[in-house]
Amino acid sequence: MTAAHLQTRSLRSLANKGRMIAQAHPYVAAAAATAGALAILALVNRRLASNAENDNRPAGQFLEVNGVRLHYVERGAGTPLVLLHGNGSMIQDFESSGLIDLAAKKYRVIVFDRPGFGHSARPRNVVWTPAAQAELINSALQRLGVSDAIVLGHSWGASVAVALALKYPDLVQGLVLASGYYYPTLRPDVVALSAPAVPLVGDVLGHTISPILGRVMWPLLMAKIFGPRSVPKKFQGFPKEMALRPSQIRASAAESALMIPDAFYFRDEYANLKMPVVIVAGEGDRLVDIDAQSTRLHRDIPQSSFHRVPGTGHMIHQTATGVVMSAIDEVAIARSALANRNVEEANEAKPTVF
Repeated sequence: MTAAHLQTRSLRSLANKGRMIAQAHPYVAAAAATAGALAILALVNRRLASNAENDNRPAGQFLEVNGVRLHYVERGAGTPLVLLHGNGSMIQDFESSGLIDLAAKKYRVIVFDRPGFGHSARPRNVVWTPAAQAELINSALQRLGVSDAIVLGHSWGASVAVALALKYPDLVQGLVLASGYYYPTLRPDVVALSAPAVPLVGDVLGHTISPILGRVMWPLLMAKIFGPRSVPKKFQGFPKEMALRPSQIRASAAESALMIPDAFYFRDEYANLKMPVVIVAGEGDRLVDIDAQSTRLHRDIPQSSFHRVPGTGHMIHQTATGVVMSAIDEVAIARSALANRNVEEANEAKPTVF
């Protein structure tokens, strides 16, 4: 009997056994079909992620810091201004808002892709709490020769900004906190948003179903974070497919899971912020209750100022860019005044020599 005949008989035998197994155990066939479908989805999502990265090449430079490859953009000259984006976002958010170019007219603007977002790595052997990210950002700024800076954090980035200011008060000379979440509250949505961060199960979801759900839900998400305003035309260039890569979905889910515990951790620490602080929030924010968050934070930081912006929502840097820029300038002025006062007090404390 030839090899071809043997191969044919073997294939027929395997097919017959397969039919017998399928008839005896229908769920085996269903499981195989499901596994096949998930494998196809994973391949498709992998290709889409690769295409997104090819279509959106890094716009800035890279730093290797504490074993993490960080992508950043630097523009302008003057007092250093560090911008920290929110969960699920990246440098292009601040870029498309126009805030980077506006601020670069008078500040040295440094914008990071936080770990796992944009083109920055997010090693999985670290729990990337705000404190862990603050340590990383501090090391990166040291490498860039920055010894003091104004720091602006939006949304989840505000938590990183707070952690940076608490841990390195000599570095952070002023804070702008925009649309932040500062105190723990009941957030049922966090459970669903955190699912892709669950080990093993989350990896399967993140590489298969989650990117598809993300594309379907994208218009609703945009309506929620931009409401009551419509999504501005300038945001249309934001690379949606970069945000829907499995790696970034997992990073977003991990930060959603950390949101409430970190707010609980920091809730009694805000009064320890002694630098100038300006808080900005949109009165129409549909993602965060600003009375339970920003208004309360303003009460807990005696030297802070608070700007409630009517008719705008969570994406305040996009829809009220001028207000955010004014908040930065306000902090810069307060920072200079505080520095001058400290110098005067130091001079007065010196003994008089006759």
